[in-house]
Amino acid sequence: MSRKRRTSLLEDMLDLVALLPWWVGVSIAAVGYVVLHRIATPVQATAVQAGQVGNVMAQSVIAGLATAGQYILPLVGLVGAVLSLVRRKQRAALVTDVVQAQSANALDGMSWREFELLVGEAYRLQGYRVTETGGGADGGIDLALTKGTEKFLVQCKQWKAFTEGRNIQLIDGPNLFAMIKQAKYSLTNTSPQPTAKPQVLPLA
Repeated sequence: MSRKRRTSLLEDMLDLVALLPWWVGVSIAAVGYVVLHRIATPVQATAVQAGQVGNVMAQSVIAGLATAGQYILPLVGLVGAVLSLVRRKQRAALVTDVVQAQSANALDGMSWREFELLVGEAYRLQGYRVTETGGGADGGIDLALTKGTEKFLVQCKQWKAFTEGRNIQLIDGPNLFAMIKQAKYSLTNTSPQPTAKPQVLPLA
């Protein structure tokens, strides 16, 4: 499945905010409105000297941009926060579905986005801090993992030819399925369970 090409800066901003925790989006909305509302103060029409025309024009342009931005930025922040919450619920639902499944066939039929969310949540369950980078189905790094001083990059693929001759280890469907089951089990039982090390490319 190919990734939809973004067509505007607004969509890029919205997707970026959606990658962040929901409270960051709310903070962006609140702070953005307060700051831009102050900048949006109309320029007073007074007698302008010849050397001040450029400054007055620049102030007018900035005030005009701030006037629009004081509504656009909060909207992006709030919508992004909602998307962040929705994705968080999606991740939890995906893990629940996989844990309740009887085999790795539960991974079949997932969209590339759902699969990335599931992989990220699998590592969160093992104590990794996961950053979704938005690499998507068109290539690139999809997730960045951090645990202590260790950092890893994760790229989700539906094929394995790209690993030949490279310092990359794969986690296939059955292994991912087992990893999620094991991580979920360890969270619901008091006895410590071994966790799988990330089979991903180390960050140089």
